[in-house]
Amino acid sequence: MIRERENPAIPGGPVLIGGLLLIGTSIYQLIQGAREPSAVMIIGWGLALIAAVLLLPGLFVVNPNEGKVLQLFGNYAGTVKRPGLRWANPLYTKKRISQRIRNFESSHLKVNDNEGNPIEIAAVVVWRVVDTAEAVFEVDDYNNYVKVQTEAALRNLATSYTYDSHDDAQISLRGHTATVAEHLKNEIQERLARAGVEVMEARISHLAYAPEIAHAMLQRQQAGAIIAARQRIVEGAVGMVEMALDMLSRRDIVALDNERKAAMVSNLLVVLCGDKSTQPIVNTGTIYQ
Repeated sequence: MIRERENPAIPGGPVLIGGLLLIGTSIYQLIQGAREPSAVMIIGWGLALIAAVLLLPGLFVVNPNEGKVLQLFGNYAGTVKRPGLRWANPLYTKKRISQRIRNFESSHLKVNDNEGNPIEIAAVVVWRVVDTAEAVFEVDDYNNYVKVQTEAALRNLATSYTYDSHDDAQISLRGHTATVAEHLKNEIQERLARAGVEVMEARISHLAYAPEIAHAMLQRQQAGAIIAARQRIVEGAVGMVEMALDMLSRRDIVALDNERKAAMVSNLLVVLCGDKSTQPIVNTGTIYQ
């Protein structure tokens, strides 16, 4: 692998000023040499003019958060990162690589989740180039490479989790966004490491069931939510009934036989688990009437 190495290059300001002065002086001296013919003067200042003209194309500008990758006849000659006007060998080819932070939003992909349900998913990735040499020489087009590998990682992520789950122990795409985002970021980073790219953030930007099953899955989701809620209500109600019977027995408030305990349990469960508020009935007789 080709690793980035910095090429400091020469400050371009003095070269620009010196080149312009040399060109002006050479032209002036050539004019003077033409008035008073002197072969030595004409040849000498002509060569100086040619040298100045050939040196100026070596000037180039480096912007902040940008690198210029230098090559000489196909060989990597380093990367210039120091911003400003710089000068390097005019024979170098210079390729501009932006190292600014970029956003990329994938297209809406249609994939199957862990349970085989078709879903639509998309992601936003924040990334930047950190190694210009790898970005230029290790992949053909690093922008397209980021796009393709991001969508491949997103497809793999979608098949690893279910769309939704009512069990807190099971990770789902909708219910555990932070965990899923971290997984997506790590997987994209592994794929883009050879391209000299750093993934700063990756998050799901769109998540929905495919249109053909959206209505059915919404009904299923609602039913699952109702069942999960009922399960918690029943668990809580049983615990409250158990606590009530235990406190009554421990404080010796009233002694209940098994039949009356069963009736009390039934009444409490109806009150605690019912959808609507219950109407109390006052018993004016004894406990057995």
